[in-house]
Amino acid sequence: MSELLTNELLTAEELSSVLEEKIAQLVPAWLAEQTDLHERLVETLVGKPRQLLLPTMSFEEFLAWTNDDISAEWVEGKVILMSPSSTRHQDIVVFLLTLLNIYVTRHKLGRVMTAPYLMRLYQPPRGREPDILFVAQASFDRISKQYLNGPANLAIEVISPESISRDRGDKFREYEMSGVAEYWLIDPQREDVEFYQLDEHGYYRLVLGGHSGEYQSREIAGLTVDVSWLWQDPLPVLW
Repeated sequence: MSELLTNELLTAEELSSVLEEKIAQLVPAWLAEQTDLHERLVETLVGKPRQLLLPTMSFEEFLAWTNDDISAEWVEGKVILMSPSSTRHQDIVVFLLTLLNIYVTRHKLGRVMTAPYLMRLYQPPRGREPDILFVAQASFDRISKQYLNGPANLAIEVISPESISRDRGDKFREYEMSGVAEYWLIDPQREDVEFYQLDEHGYYRLVLGGHSGEYQSREIAGLTVDVSWLWQDPLPVLW
């Protein structure tokens, strides 16, 4: 499949279509009759290796290529396509987005945004898409049409099975190094949260973790989040 490694930019759907054709050419005919095996093979090929099928590019080239229909991140020239999220993941993101947006707007504290919207980091060079980010009014000059030029005051990631190592590992270190003042990690599957704040030395310190409790945000002054809200089904009504 070396001919797939070209300079042509492909969407996830296009990659899947190309791989379907290649599978038909390269594997035995009996595979076409094994629906489950066939689908798993395509999913595997379009899964983790898919970022390798896209050429390296500058951040500016990445911005020109991506659009609102593509959820992707940029990591030192490489493009990483994001997997679709679950219903529970979306429910929690919408709940937190609504809660923060109502509070921040009412108190005129800043602006709340959600993916797909990039946060550009420089040390190390990254273009990340937090599930939710908060930008204080003092940093409004860094908000552009396509990305936030520098760290948000607050970044929130709702963990999914495929993002555990990225959210707890890569992004934790990147957000810490880049100066994202608060980092919230929400794990719906384990019903567990971790709220971090940067200390005076620039390191994240765990302020609250676990299944329950009340967290008081430092970056969104006066905001208190009851962790038990996140595990209710359905989630609480905010109006």
